[in-house]
Amino acid sequence: MNASPPLRFGIVLGQRAPWPELAERAREVEALGFDSLYVVDHFYGLRDVEDPTHEAYTILAGFALVTERVRLGVMVCGNTYRNPAFLLKQAVTVDHMSGGRVDFGVGAGWLEREHEAYGFPFPAAGERVDMFAEALEVWDLLHREERTTYDGRYYQLLDAPFAPKPVQTRLPVLIGASLPRMLRLTARHADIWNARGDPAEAAAGNERLTTLCREIGRDPATILRGISPSLNLLASAGAFAEGVAAYRAAGFADFQIPWPRSDEEHAVLRTVAREVVPGLRAEAG
Repeated sequence: MNASPPLRFGIVLGQRAPWPELAERAREVEALGFDSLYVVDHFYGLRDVEDPTHEAYTILAGFALVTERVRLGVMVCGNTYRNPAFLLKQAVTVDHMSGGRVDFGVGAGWLEREHEAYGFPFPAAGERVDMFAEALEVWDLLHREERTTYDGRYYQLLDAPFAPKPVQTRLPVLIGASLPRMLRLTARHADIWNARGDPAEAAAGNERLTTLCREIGRDPATILRGISPSLNLLASAGAFAEGVAAYRAAGFADFQIPWPRSDEEHAVLRTVAREVVPGLRAEAG
């Protein structure tokens, strides 16, 4: 096993506010020293469907222009919403706009009501995973080949050019997954895995992923283990430190924290960025 990776702390900002406010939040995330800034792939608010919601990669392109350092991505794009070649084209475009800062977050798609609302087909879960498996193959080919031909059950490409390639050698693939088939695809294709749940639930998933990596002969340490915590890490500075410690003990090094939901949480965010995170980074080496 390789040495433990450095800790990463990111903010899932979302896109449910006016652009000037979102741009200011993005600047603050970077100024506070966070490592990444993500949005989500939804077309309306999940807490309130009336929340005005910007499209993910369009708003991410805006963030590319008002930040200079943070990694950018979507947590995560539902494969069922877009043709996979088109989705990668969006991501590579933002990679160029940002100078090579995009993480390519993808998943199989899950929210049935959203598909129904906008007329996106919503196959059964097994078929959505089949589609996602093909999309992963398509994305790999488009990264590597000057022209791509692919004849799958769900996706077909015929001598398709794909340029420019990313500024990065390839976009790091981030997969959000928990169930067995999706974890197998994660073991084979992902550079970053994003889990959910409490530390015990996340630890169990982490162990399963490690086992799957070993079964296919992949070094488990080559996948960065990320968590979208179910614990509220912004309840207090102490809760942040304790929660991070619990998830670190479960094997996680990449923390994706929701943008504060209250003024009190916002104050905690600023405090932990200045007083807690530097110590955690130093402790981790």
